[in-house]
Amino acid sequence: MSAAPPPRLPSVDALLRDAALAPLLAQYGRSSTTAAVRHVLDGLRPQLRAGTLQAEQVQADTLATRVQQTLQRTCGARLQPVFNLTGTVLHTNLGRALLPQEVVDSVAQAMTSPMNLEYDLQDGGRGDRDDLVNDLICQLTGAEAATIVNNNAAAVLLTLSTLAVGREVVVSRGELVEIGGAFRIPDIMGQAGCRLVEVGTTNRTHARDYGHAISEQTALLMKVHTSNYAIQGFTHSVPDAQVAALAHQAQLPMVVDLGSGTLIDMQAWGLPHEVTVAQTIASGADVVTFSGDKLLGGPQAGIIVGRKDLIARIKRHPLKRALRVGKLTLAALEATLRLYQHPETLAQRLTTLRLFTRAASAMQAQAQTLAPILQAALGADWSVTPSPMSSQIGSGALPVDSLPSYGLVLRPNSKTASVAQLQERLRQLPRPVIGRAQDGALWLDLRCLEEAEQAAFTAPWAIQKQ
Repeated sequence: MSAAPPPRLPSVDALLRDAALAPLLAQYGRSSTTAAVRHVLDGLRPQLRAGTLQAEQVQADTLATRVQQTLQRTCGARLQPVFNLTGTVLHTNLGRALLPQEVVDSVAQAMTSPMNLEYDLQDGGRGDRDDLVNDLICQLTGAEAATIVNNNAAAVLLTLSTLAVGREVVVSRGELVEIGGAFRIPDIMGQAGCRLVEVGTTNRTHARDYGHAISEQTALLMKVHTSNYAIQGFTHSVPDAQVAALAHQAQLPMVVDLGSGTLIDMQAWGLPHEVTVAQTIASGADVVTFSGDKLLGGPQAGIIVGRKDLIARIKRHPLKRALRVGKLTLAALEATLRLYQHPETLAQRLTTLRLFTRAASAMQAQAQTLAPILQAALGADWSVTPSPMSSQIGSGALPVDSLPSYGLVLRPNSKTASVAQLQERLRQLPRPVIGRAQDGALWLDLRCLEEAEQAAFTAPWAIQKQ
């Protein structure tokens, strides 16, 4: 009895004509599908030459599946939604603040319609894009003027480049922060062309330290909010008002890099205290910089507020054009700021504040509902237990404070069950699920899983059991 002939690879044209590829041609087009077919066939040629190619590997349906997988990798969106169950609300790696639907609607309108970005509707002349949000920001912060750039790092760079180039900036050693992405105050000062003068010690700085450092070369005094760490114990820092008084006595401006930058008293919603932008302005700060996509709950942006004359100088600097934001950011920022004009509904309408203030009892009930669904999907190798846990605000805001939360602890019951492998499986879901590994288990904090998304979260679990 003669042996079966060795399998052969079909030609590119033959495979493209096969009915199994018709849906892919319709979805991805002929050029992309052809490239994917060539990639799949080329990947099988080493096995063909080695004589190890199996007949089932060259069946049309099998090849079509591999072509589809290739197309999904090469043509699918790289930026995709995930479920943030890490317990960090403002997760930098997951995009920070989520925007309310009414803000999204404003951005969609700006994307699809011509807008008066730099057109004055009153006189028909050229306008200033900052004017779209300037009045709102000043109303909410008490500042005289404002301008917007890409992010807070850009805001600090632009401010120092304008007000301190070639001169000295006095900062406490305890405030020489480094945040994620290697943003370091000393490096930013060097890039801005000014010279850092460190005063005090890591844990204690006094008003006299600032006073002794002021010289004819001093451009400004600067305070930097230590948003991503806290120095505790035998410590002392100088209040903003005192530093401002020292600066003004020497006829110098005082600049505050506030970092997260909240516009509201968070304690009014039972949250940890964080100094507001308005309080910082009231303390005497001449320029304050802060982020748009952290505690403010809006789009990525760097907001600079302060004295009208200093903001005017900052706006005239050549870097301002390089760092300015476009109409989409301004549309999102304006719509977000308008929510603050109605504080009585802010906790319901501003997504970030709504997530901060979710009741632990609501998350506990959610965990009780979800636990049996996940247990059935994962099987006996895992125990799924509703459990209290702690969330954090994130993005460097209030690093030592936590929010009481509730979620699910997925703990392995067998030697073959691996937390790392489960994390990988969850990342491969149609909408990836991102939790946190802790104490030999996978923790899924439910703070950011609102009820409107619960059905979408549970749908894939029916097919997860292996």
